[in-house]
Amino acid sequence: MVTVVTVAPTGRAAPSTGTVEDLADVMRDRITAVLTGAGMSTDSGIPDYRGEGAPRRTPMTFQQFRDDTAYRRRYWAGSHVGWRRFDAAQPNDGHRALADLEGAGIVNGVITQNVDGLHLKAGSGRVVDLHGSMHRVICLTCGQAFARSSIADRIAAENPWLEQPESVVLNPDGDAEIARADEFVIPDCTVCGGMLKPDIVYFGEFIPVEKFAEASAMVQSADALLIAGSSLVVNSGIRLLEQATRRRLPVLIINRGVTKGDGRAAMRLNGGTSETLRSLATLLAS
Repeated sequence: MVTVVTVAPTGRAAPSTGTVEDLADVMRDRITAVLTGAGMSTDSGIPDYRGEGAPRRTPMTFQQFRDDTAYRRRYWAGSHVGWRRFDAAQPNDGHRALADLEGAGIVNGVITQNVDGLHLKAGSGRVVDLHGSMHRVICLTCGQAFARSSIADRIAAENPWLEQPESVVLNPDGDAEIARADEFVIPDCTVCGGMLKPDIVYFGEFIPVEKFAEASAMVQSADALLIAGSSLVVNSGIRLLEQATRRRLPVLIINRGVTKGDGRAAMRLNGGTSETLRSLATLLAS
């Protein structure tokens, strides 16, 4: 069962509760922008950094990746195995529900903090991947972009031992823990020989200006903001929430557990994104 909690302006939860119908009533006759986080993909088998039961973890920073060959070798080895798992992941009913809502003209697109590509795979047409995509690789020297699949083929050829089945722990950014990472042969750019990096925003990096501008434009053209599966710990999500509240748009949150935006939400739903979004799409289609 999904519980709807209306949040008071003070940030303390008001005692009144409701149902998913209340959320549908807010979105009806409004164009809604959507922001999604890691909780959106847990039902597709991709773990959440901060959800209930998530292990404490300190991801690699951009500076470590750039400046230390050992860090870079370990990351590429784990990222390769993790990407294989990401690439095999399939959209869940929450992803498909958002694609349906966009097709119905209720949602104007999806802004996502995820790098798994599942919104596009589910059929969403307008997706802003704030933190990049595991399916692209860029050269830090010349800027050349590559499909991740082509880099994966090179890695497999140069590191055949890595293709052997083994038990690995997959992390939300597509990284995985690999025991023999010191044996890994790092791929380089076939254009200039420069350093390659998965096209995702690492800790210590800024979101590209053009990406955030596109996300901001989506919020600016909407009448409401729906946040699904994000605890809003990452600054990019809070900045978009603040844009919505400055315009006095209703902010609606669906998440398991508390978020940093609860005190500014018009409505807060404590529940999973898959079942909640599917119920919401069904109600709005009727």
